[in-house]
Amino acid sequence: MTRVYLFLAFFILPFITYAGNPDEGANNTIQGTVTTSDGHPAANVTVLLKGISKGTVTNQSGEFLFKNIRDGRYQLEVSMVGFETIKQAVTMENGKNVQLQIIMTTSSQKLEEVVVTSGGNRFAKKESDDVSKLPLKNLENPQVYSVVGKELMKEQLITDYNSAFKNIPGAGIPIVYNQGRSSAISRGFTTANLVRNGVGSFVYTNVDPANLERIEVIKGPSATLFGSTLSSYGGLFNRVTKKPFESFKGEVSYSAGSWDLNRLTLDINTPLNEKKTALFRFNGAAHTERSFQDAGFSKNFLLAPSFSYKVNDRLTVLVDAEMSGYKATSPTRMNTYTKGKAHSVADMGVPYKLSFANNSISYKSQQLNIFGQVKYKLSDKWTSQTIFSWTRSSSEGFTTQLNVVSDTTLSQAVTSQTYPYRGTDIQQNFIGDFHIGNMRNRIVIGADFYRLRASRNDATIGMPPVNFRTPGPAYADFNRTNVAPLFNKASFTIFDSNRENTYSAYFSDVINITEQLLVMASLRVDDYHNLGAYYPGKDSTAGAYSQTALSPKFGAVYQVIKSRLSLFANYMNGFQNQSGTDFNGNTFKPQQANQLEGGVKLDLFREKLNATFSYYNIAVTNSTYDDPDHGGYQLQDGTQRSKGFEMEVISNPIPGLNIVAGYTYNESKMDKAAPKLQGLRPSAAGPATMANLWVSYRLVKGAVKGLGFAFGGNYGSQSFQTNTSTFAFTIPAYAVMDASVFYDRKKYRVGLKVDNLTNEKYWSNRLAAQHPTRVTGNITVKF
Repeated sequence: MTRVYLFLAFFILPFITYAGNPDEGANNTIQGTVTTSDGHPAANVTVLLKGISKGTVTNQSGEFLFKNIRDGRYQLEVSMVGFETIKQAVTMENGKNVQLQIIMTTSSQKLEEVVVTSGGNRFAKKESDDVSKLPLKNLENPQVYSVVGKELMKEQLITDYNSAFKNIPGAGIPIVYNQGRSSAISRGFTTANLVRNGVGSFVYTNVDPANLERIEVIKGPSATLFGSTLSSYGGLFNRVTKKPFESFKGEVSYSAGSWDLNRLTLDINTPLNEKKTALFRFNGAAHTERSFQDAGFSKNFLLAPSFSYKVNDRLTVLVDAEMSGYKATSPTRMNTYTKGKAHSVADMGVPYKLSFANNSISYKSQQLNIFGQVKYKLSDKWTSQTIFSWTRSSSEGFTTQLNVVSDTTLSQAVTSQTYPYRGTDIQQNFIGDFHIGNMRNRIVIGADFYRLRASRNDATIGMPPVNFRTPGPAYADFNRTNVAPLFNKASFTIFDSNRENTYSAYFSDVINITEQLLVMASLRVDDYHNLGAYYPGKDSTAGAYSQTALSPKFGAVYQVIKSRLSLFANYMNGFQNQSGTDFNGNTFKPQQANQLEGGVKLDLFREKLNATFSYYNIAVTNSTYDDPDHGGYQLQDGTQRSKGFEMEVISNPIPGLNIVAGYTYNESKMDKAAPKLQGLRPSAAGPATMANLWVSYRLVKGAVKGLGFAFGGNYGSQSFQTNTSTFAFTIPAYAVMDASVFYDRKKYRVGLKVDNLTNEKYWSNRLAAQHPTRVTGNITVKF
């Protein structure tokens, strides 16, 4: 804990000078909220009190406060560069507390485009309508979440989706699978990328970051509001896409770098009529890059149109799409030799820059996402939100994995596959904000239908072993000419692998018991139907079953200092459906995860320090494992425990200086499991200790205003690729440092980034070697 206290002191002490002194002998108060015309909080808006030279800026919730104002008549001025100033007369007398609600005549999207150029705590935008499916402020929410916004991604010259995860506390090194899809770690559990704009949108291929507004990382079991199909016990990752706003704006960006990186992106937004009720935005990208190893490449494109139409003051319609194509070699996946002498990837002696792949053995994938949303204001207190999400991902071609078969040899296993994957999510929410007596209620009542469909046509062949330390001429034998004929005699499996329907209903109510004390109560009922795998050659189905599960959630928040300091606690639930029966014929129940968590959230010194500190304890029950007394059967009394500490600090101690820092410690073990796993840390849990840091400074005035410098890095302790009582295989600890320089002006931006400054050798959980020192340059033209 000593390190934690020192860290707190380092970030909090610089802010003490901002506390200020009250005017003696005055006790009037002015407090208010500034919102946009579409109802969102307006952050970083200047509020002046004329006559006494008092001024402030609104926080991320759009709130402002003046204390200790003497009796008299004043004029309040609310302004933002590029918008008309709002003026309002205010009379103060006899200890009066004036409360104001001010509406700026602009949308939240247009305001955000202006705010990002105004400095301040640029990376601390955490307000979200998706995290709780309610317009709930961060300090009102008993759940922990992190946000990686597009501004941070731009500053770091993020050219691939997985690189954005270096800013997420505890995410570790993302795992990239054969078709380009990926997952990361959250609280000791592997967590996939299954959510887009708050609903299901499974992507079986690569995700391009060009259309991302932000990534929301919701921590802890989140089945109550999102369902078991979309969330892991550690949480979920929500991709929020860019939406149209009410002014013409655009940019063209080109990046080039090591290993023939060439990337072109386009972002154009425009109103389609004079009333600005019809809005259109288009994002696109073209990307090509080769691996730092001897073989490996990726080529992809993205087309992402988005259209919104405000029919009237009550009804708004939004439709968007993402269309992409991807051609690549499969990323490295290496399976260890469990009888070998090597117990660490660093000891194996595999040459770091050899891929044991070939560019002719590749695959193609396609992706189509369609999203529609209809919002209708039923009354001043109730809003209807109808959402439709449909996605199709497909992959066909060759994927490869490496199987180590001795202390010195490995064999490539190649799969020829055709794999289309389709998902549909239809969701209806009714969102209310009303009072019962003196207690404010913010409630969402929803119903959800989620369907998954997938079919497979695949076969796998194995290549002769090759010496991975000194491959010799045999290394060149692995190519399409030699591999493709082997599938002429291979046995292909054709079947519908996923046929799942989930019907759900849920509600969540946040109640203000007092102005500072809030409680949350939520419940979900989930009716899951697995229709089983269908084999057309046999006209038969196997593995069909149904389960119903309840998922509760409770939380409490006490704002010690309103909108500044909150204490929070939560109980959250997650579950996973389990098929099968035990030896006695008992049907398995859903596996359950229950989290207890408590902590503190800070938003101090006029938004200059935003921080979250929390301790969690997740207990997993109803886990299955092989029955030692009855072969072919399983028991369902397994348990697992994952607990730890998380910290995230986002600060702006002086103008131009922005700091993003995170630290996590996770203790995870199998409490009751198969003998070979009993009491051990799961290999999928990742490093026990992880840390991330990004420090950025830009000049905010002067002749070279906009010139900036940044550095940061990531650390992960030793982890396991395999961890059993008979064989353990480790992945070394890593510390990777990055740095950048940039010049950001109104009409253009140029930047240069160096990743992995020290040329660190490090690996993912699948033993994929990560890139050495990499240099990326970027130029962006704005209009």
